[in-house]
Amino acid sequence: MAKTLRSILAEPKAVIGGGFILLLILVAIFAPYLAPKDPLEQDLMLGTLPPAGNAGAEPGYWFGTDDLGRDVLSRLIYGSRIALIVAFVAAGLSALVGTTLGLLAGWYRGWVDVVISRLVDIWMAFPPVLLSILLVAVFGSGVHSVIAAIVIIDWTRFCRVVRSETMAQASQDYVTAAKTIGFPSFTILMREVLPNVAPVLIALVSLEMGIAVIVEAILSFVGLSVSSDTPTWGGMIAQGRQIVHHGWWVLVAPLVVLFATVLAFNQLGDGLRRALDPMMRR
Repeated sequence: MAKTLRSILAEPKAVIGGGFILLLILVAIFAPYLAPKDPLEQDLMLGTLPPAGNAGAEPGYWFGTDDLGRDVLSRLIYGSRIALIVAFVAAGLSALVGTTLGLLAGWYRGWVDVVISRLVDIWMAFPPVLLSILLVAVFGSGVHSVIAAIVIIDWTRFCRVVRSETMAQASQDYVTAAKTIGFPSFTILMREVLPNVAPVLIALVSLEMGIAVIVEAILSFVGLSVSSDTPTWGGMIAQGRQIVHHGWWVLVAPLVVLFATVLAFNQLGDGLRRALDPMMRR
């Protein structure tokens, strides 16, 4: 465990990306204490105030206000909650479903592999963004619907990777030795194969979190995520696009945070892959 931790800390990408995500998690948890204003409080007299340092700025509104007079910084802080909830829950459930099916397909082969592989091929034939919009439109708006849509779409990503890794591990000598000793097949799969697939899986989960953040932002942008009153980065981008000529900060602020978050998840995933993969450490 200590050796693994040292390997992760030795990877700059994992440290920088993980540090940013950790900071974002703390911001989301302590949002009521960090947000300078109520994110839902409206004051039309303070609409489209520019950020601090610009002419016409008001004290206390560091990132300015939107056209309804709501504090942009406070809405960014509270928007991180929705983004992280969707990222962690959707990625976790997608990994659970995809890993289970991938392990079964890669280990048992035969008709199990054929059925699961054909299901994956059919599922991946649908455009993911359009399918997610369709699913949320059917399920109804809300965080649960967004998470369900992401899981239904992205479990295939985990299934294909885990299936390939499981097949590669199944041909290794340690699996042959375990079979010779007489270990049950399922025990070998869980205790021997899965731990060796885990490094790739952990990196893939991190990358999936970034994808989930983007999907949630897209659905919020088109009004199919949570209610319009709830602060979300995608909703802020949609609103900022309408007033970009006289309130550019309303669009730029969530775009920058969204880009930084997705980049951090990607860097974390790449760093974890390098730190946990024995072949890449050599």
